[in-house]
Amino acid sequence: MSGSLPSSTALPSSTALPPRPDPAFERFARLVRRQLDVPVALVTLVSADEQVFPGAVGLPEPWQTTRCTPLSHSFCQHVVRSAAPLVITDARTEPLVADNLAIPDLHVIAYAGVPITDVDGTVVGSLCAIDSRPRTWAADDLAALSDLAEACSSELHLRHAQRQAGEAVAQAEEAVAQARTLLAEQEVDRSRRALTLSAGQVGTFDMDLATGALTVDDRLLELSGMDRAAFAGRPEDVYAHVHPNDVTDVVARVEHAISTGGTYAAEYRIVLGDGAHRWIAARGEVVGGTGGAARRLVGVVHDVTAQREPQERAAQIVDEMAVGFIAMDADWVMTHVNREAERIARSPRAELLGRSLWEAFPATVGTVFEERYRRAADTGQPVSFDAYYPEPLDVWVEVRAVPLTTGVALHFVDITARALAAQQAERAVERERLLSRITEELSATLDADEAARRLSRLVVPGIADWCIVTLIDDEVAGGDRRALRNVTSWHHDPQLRPVVDAYAQRRLGALRDDALFVRAMRTGQPQLLTQDATAQGEAMMQPGPLRDLVRQLAPESIAVLPLPGRDGPVGLLSLVTDGNRGVFSAEDLVAARHIAARAGVVLDNARLFRQQRGLAEGFQRSLLTPPAEPDHLQIAVRYVPAGQAAQVGGDWYDAFMQPGGAALLVIGDVAGHDVEAAAAMGQLRSIVRTVGALDHDGPASVLRQVEQVMQTLQSPILATTVVARLEQTEEEKAAGLTRMRWSNAGHPPPMAVTPDGTVTVLAAERADLLLGVEPTARRREAQVTLGWDTVVVLYTDGLIERRTSDLDAGVARLQAVLADLAGRELDELCDELLARMLPDAPDDDVALVAVRLHPQDRPRPAEAGPNRVPPGFPID
Repeated sequence: MSGSLPSSTALPSSTALPPRPDPAFERFARLVRRQLDVPVALVTLVSADEQVFPGAVGLPEPWQTTRCTPLSHSFCQHVVRSAAPLVITDARTEPLVADNLAIPDLHVIAYAGVPITDVDGTVVGSLCAIDSRPRTWAADDLAALSDLAEACSSELHLRHAQRQAGEAVAQAEEAVAQARTLLAEQEVDRSRRALTLSAGQVGTFDMDLATGALTVDDRLLELSGMDRAAFAGRPEDVYAHVHPNDVTDVVARVEHAISTGGTYAAEYRIVLGDGAHRWIAARGEVVGGTGGAARRLVGVVHDVTAQREPQERAAQIVDEMAVGFIAMDADWVMTHVNREAERIARSPRAELLGRSLWEAFPATVGTVFEERYRRAADTGQPVSFDAYYPEPLDVWVEVRAVPLTTGVALHFVDITARALAAQQAERAVERERLLSRITEELSATLDADEAARRLSRLVVPGIADWCIVTLIDDEVAGGDRRALRNVTSWHHDPQLRPVVDAYAQRRLGALRDDALFVRAMRTGQPQLLTQDATAQGEAMMQPGPLRDLVRQLAPESIAVLPLPGRDGPVGLLSLVTDGNRGVFSAEDLVAARHIAARAGVVLDNARLFRQQRGLAEGFQRSLLTPPAEPDHLQIAVRYVPAGQAAQVGGDWYDAFMQPGGAALLVIGDVAGHDVEAAAAMGQLRSIVRTVGALDHDGPASVLRQVEQVMQTLQSPILATTVVARLEQTEEEKAAGLTRMRWSNAGHPPPMAVTPDGTVTVLAAERADLLLGVEPTARRREAQVTLGWDTVVVLYTDGLIERRTSDLDAGVARLQAVLADLAGRELDELCDELLARMLPDAPDDDVALVAVRLHPQDRPRPAEAGPNRVPPGFPID
């Protein structure tokens, strides 16, 4: 398909529907917009003068209201002319439509239109999807659009059939009205009978009841299809010419009049020689029997064919309509049922006529059927609606209830195929929506157990009544059941969730080798059980209490699907239905395969994430050695990896002593977050340790020498760092003071916490450049004098940086938390600080080093742990 199609077919002279919204076609437009994710979707019918939109979503005004445009704004005319789909990626560059006013006025850039046909297959419009920006239409998009266009065409065909049926009903009603008029005229004719007898328009008869002899005039013989020679003077001579379906009734009426001495009246058909028939009306009464006079039945007959034929024609038209028809009297008793009504109701009219509608169709009672029928009767206004009648009919019908002077008439059409097609399309949309949601929610976490939990809550009740998600441990390969663990289960009925959970926890050790679960593990293929699922499910278990759980859960069908990963299954998804849903449909199983495939990818990614994270974190931790513990200096260190593997690898801490007895504290953060960053961190940490382990002028000198080494080694590393040195003179020691000098290369500032809760941010007016930018950059120092029991905290930016706030806010929050934790034991302070400052899954890894200055006029406290310094180094 392309945008350069030939234009050959003439456009229709008019459109099949007017330019106004139609609920059925509006639904198709909504389905297109949801299925193809487009801003505009149209059901368009095209004529030689205009295009109209019985279904439209997303059109700009005034077209969304007017529902029509001239052909100057029509892409759909090319679909009709060519009788073929039209697919355009960018209309502005397509010669066929580049000058069409729909581009500037309706914002049509990308267009996909599929033909809509009328009942004889002629293309009369299109179902189209429109985007306001260039778009390459996927094959799945066009396939879905084609399927919906076929359903849209079917709706148009049904409208044509309904119009024809409506015209037939109108003709039938007109014929009935004409028949009523003729019947009224017949009453007038009766008043003329006495006058017409002398003119020979009416035949007469006279039957002697004693002898059975029948005397008739020539007119009666003519009307009865006989001549004088063939008439033997017996009633049977006349009965022989009466239609077989009427003769029993005629004889019964004659005998009733004779037995009661009353009147006789009948209308019947006379079969003529050419096979046609004539309608005769007969009237008579029994006379005589007193004063010696013989009893006789006398009367007249006349031709009423002209009055009866319109009624017959009307009844025949109604009977042959493609629309079901049932007429009822004021008591809801059925008085007329046509052949289509018989077919839809699956009952012969003989079983329906004379019965109450509520008796013959009990499922109408208390439903939309009864409510709408009674509304029509009460309001005198026709009512139309679509509804489903359950088993044994199992049919969707479109009903029009029309009030009559004598009751209510029902006109109805079987729309089961259309309703099922719409339901199927809607279910397809729902399944796609479920797949999209599963992909979205599972992809939002890299925790396999959480992904499994989310999966179970989506497939139940999405396509199953209960489920179990089982995962394979990363460390154990193959299908060994010891490597499996049931992560989560879920049931649509809250009362049965504990039962499913108990079953899930016990089943792995009780499965036979022929169980579906075991076969799915062994073959890597989905396994399905749809018949006698409860009994077969029990048989697949070892004898024991687990079988009781299976009976309690009563599965109707079971599907076990492997969750495929790159190197084999990463788990299994067990889906089960019970009496709530019935067995899995073919569509359910297709959706289940797609769900398993997508879930497998997510869970496999989670497995790879755990492996990568473990590698990076293990490498990181291997480079972080325990700190030195000079007497009266308690040093605590912490490292917390990021919640995502990609964020692990750049942060480090260090604490060691210099030969002169000073303690050096280091905190740093290498740019980047991966295994390479961890390697770069290890290299830089080694340089800092090597340079810092020697006596020198102080922290600034350490950083300058580190820069020189990095330049010499041509190490392309960028890092922020704080190097701090704790030192004291004998006088400062006697006074209970310690001096800290530090140099900051672009890193967050250290903090000092006094026992009374005062927190000081150890920041210079301006931090120096980070390492690796400029080897000759100036390195400055700052210093502060600290008293006993002061705590100094150095940290990396993962502790204070958040996507939702700036660093200043993070620093302020850290100050507040440290003030609240002042006075706590050092390890407790570090642990509580991390718990309060970090979310459950940190965005970045965090390194922390904290030191407490214990008083030097008493022994080292027990909570500080053992004194740990290099051999030969000075101690207190």
